[in-house]
Amino acid sequence: MAISGVGGVSGLAGAMQARGSATQLSPEEQQVVNRLKAIDRKVRAHEQAHMAAGAGVTGGANYQLTRGPDGRQYAVGGEVTINLSAAQTPEATIERARQVQAAALAPADPSSQDRAVAAAAAMLESQARAELSRMQREAGDGGASRGGANAAQQASALRAYAAQGAEREPARIDQYA
Repeated sequence: MAISGVGGVSGLAGAMQARGSATQLSPEEQQVVNRLKAIDRKVRAHEQAHMAAGAGVTGGANYQLTRGPDGRQYAVGGEVTINLSAAQTPEATIERARQVQAAALAPADPSSQDRAVAAAAAMLESQARAELSRMQREAGDGGASRGGANAAQQASALRAYAAQGAEREPARIDQYA
């Protein structure tokens, strides 16, 4: 994500103009800048961990920025959008739910929101497993006696299953300092 002014000379030049000809920060301002730099690194690493583990189910990171006394912008919070909807089949939903859990819990210090998303993904996986089990039972029970009717029922169940997942909103994994 391109963020204007981060690490750029223009942000620092603007801050120095606003302060007059002073090029040094006070010790208190330097402490604030050092703290903001540490928070920025932590937030960006946290969101990057979500995106790396969730490739295919996560969107890009959105950062909450604040301007430091040096005129630069620092990330002090962030979120990653993650797809927590059911897939076209129970098998694909199980795979997606596992990837969502991995993405949610990827950072070294998952937040309570991260844990909530992982729990929702575990619930989705459980529901998909139950649906898969039900479909396998029906396929085994119908056998040769139902023939084409069983295949039509399975196709109808898969369409209903996929439509159910499409109603869910994407989840967000948030991290705020």
